[in-house]
Amino acid sequence: MDWASSLQIRTSEAQGRVPVTVLHVEGRINMSNTDALEQAASAAIDQGARYLLLDLSSVPSLTSAGLRSIHLIYQQLNQPDPTSQADPAAAEASKRLKLLVTSPDVRKVLQISGFDSYLEVYSSLQEAIASF
Repeated sequence: MDWASSLQIRTSEAQGRVPVTVLHVEGRINMSNTDALEQAASAAIDQGARYLLLDLSSVPSLTSAGLRSIHLIYQQLNQPDPTSQADPAAAEASKRLKLLVTSPDVRKVLQISGFDSYLEVYSSLQEAIASF
C-alpha cells in the first residue's frame, strides 16, 4: 500500500471572530506523508492565512513525524516579534493554530507529548472555529 497517497488534505474557509483557514486532513499521518501536510499549511500561509485550524477528526493515528509537522506549522504561524519584550520560552496557547481531534488515540499522543499545553484541542468543528 502507498501510505503517502493515503493522506488527503482539503482546504476550506470559515469565519470565527477572524477568517479561519481549515485544513481537513484524512488518513494516518506518518513519516511517509508529512511533506504533504507541511506543504498544504505553507501554501495556505503563503496565500495569507493567519489563523489555521488543523481538522484531524479523520486522522486515526499520529506518529512523532506528524508531531514534528504540527510543530513546524506552529512555528510558521507564531514567529516571535523581534520588538517584543515577552519571554519567547513562555508557554502560551497559540492563538493562530488550533486542532480539531476526535480520536482518543491522537488526543492521547498530543497529551503525552505536551502539545496540548500550547495548542488548544477541540472535539467539535463549531467550537474550534468559534474559539478564533
